[in-house]
Amino acid sequence: MEEKREQWGSRLGFVMAAIGSAIGLGNIWRFSYMTYSNGGGAFLIPYFVALFTAGIPIMILEFSFGHKMRGTAPAAFAKVKKKFEIFGWLPALASFGLLTYYVVILSWALSYVFYSFGLKWGEDTNAFFFGNYLQLSDGIWNIGGINTAVFISFILIWAINYFVTIRGIAEGIEKACKVFMPVLFILSVIIVIRGITLPGAIEGINWYLKPDFSKIWNPKVWIDAYGQIFFTLSVAFAVMIAYSSYLPKDSDLSNNGFITALANCGYSFFMGFGTFGILGYMAHTQNVPFEEVVSQSIGLAFVTIPKAINMLPGANTLFGVIFFVALVFAGLSSSISLIEAFASGIIEKYNMPRKKAINLVCGIAFIIGLIFVTKAGLYFLDIADHFLANYIITAAGIIECIVLGYIYGAHKLREHANAVSEVMLGSWWDFCIKVVTPVVLGISYILNIKADFTQSYGGYPWSANFIVGWGAVIATIIVGIMLSSSKWKKDIFVDVNKEVQG
Repeated sequence: MEEKREQWGSRLGFVMAAIGSAIGLGNIWRFSYMTYSNGGGAFLIPYFVALFTAGIPIMILEFSFGHKMRGTAPAAFAKVKKKFEIFGWLPALASFGLLTYYVVILSWALSYVFYSFGLKWGEDTNAFFFGNYLQLSDGIWNIGGINTAVFISFILIWAINYFVTIRGIAEGIEKACKVFMPVLFILSVIIVIRGITLPGAIEGINWYLKPDFSKIWNPKVWIDAYGQIFFTLSVAFAVMIAYSSYLPKDSDLSNNGFITALANCGYSFFMGFGTFGILGYMAHTQNVPFEEVVSQSIGLAFVTIPKAINMLPGANTLFGVIFFVALVFAGLSSSISLIEAFASGIIEKYNMPRKKAINLVCGIAFIIGLIFVTKAGLYFLDIADHFLANYIITAAGIIECIVLGYIYGAHKLREHANAVSEVMLGSWWDFCIKVVTPVVLGISYILNIKADFTQSYGGYPWSANFIVGWGAVIATIIVGIMLSSSKWKKDIFVDVNKEVQG
């Protein structure tokens, strides 16, 4: 007898999980820096244009697609046309690849929760992070051994992910996100209140929001805005298709899409006040120009913020614990979704029990992830992330818009969403799916290819970019072809014409 498909226990549970997948580590450090470096307050114009012309439309597209097909990304695309199944595996495999190193960054954050006690990172936070903690080698091919400090946290983070996902949708992911997200929001409010009440905070916030309208005319700013929206919402990761496939049949898809996208972007914007308030305080205390304290990406979270925590007038340890616990919680809800994106496809394809699929996916991801726990791990992480994000996930987004927009028909998914939603979608939605998003992503794709073939990414040896970067891309495609070529152990094509054409 066929096992009954899992469902979310409540709409709140689904929305919390979807928001949790979208909100990740990048919301806390990447959005703020992107805004600062792309025109400050002026960047918000292309950012919100991108949100309403790409982010929300694709979110609703994926919710509608997964919900209508009642299947994960591989199954959903296979129901459109069997040969399209690979287009579901590519984003699922990209999520799996991202998972292997995303857990490592979470491990760093967990370690820093404990380092907050007594401010163990010392005065030179840069030397501590890259030297004492990561023990970073002098080059990517000088791999060194396993970093014990990172490895211990790595095991703990994997244990949490495993415990949650093996319990299923309603009992595992939903219950976990109902805890993670409220706690994350409470901690975030504390961080922002503390940040904006520090001396000099207003200077940092001014830098965060100060509009430089001349940058609006720079095409790169618009590409960055669309890229930030695309990646921050976890679209084209196979996550939202899988999550929406577990929704009840009468779920309000459009409202859920708007709520998820707006909550994610609102959170990013809100956290920027806390981050730049703290950076403004640093500039004020050190009496240096603001530009000298601002940094991007990993350096902001693990070098600049610890340095700022050292300088706080009081409650340093408490603030350190709050900040890094918030990072851990933000990341866990995302890593859980990355496991589900791939594991759910395996479960459906091979009619595999959840426990066996989770054991398989987590086990393989754990083993692959060990390369990122070595003393050259940061180099491998940086290259793998760049190539998977820019060549697999971006391509998956373009293909998704073309296949669902033109071949299947965007109007069919619009009609499906409208049938169960309060907010009615019009032809503007079709235009965003069929024209705006694929064109912008296509331009970004071409620019990335040109850049990566003109000069070696990150200044790494060409051998590293080809073996690690392009190797990850090629391996993803090969495994995707293998998975899509294998036989389905479960008949997902029963009444397929009724599901797909209706």
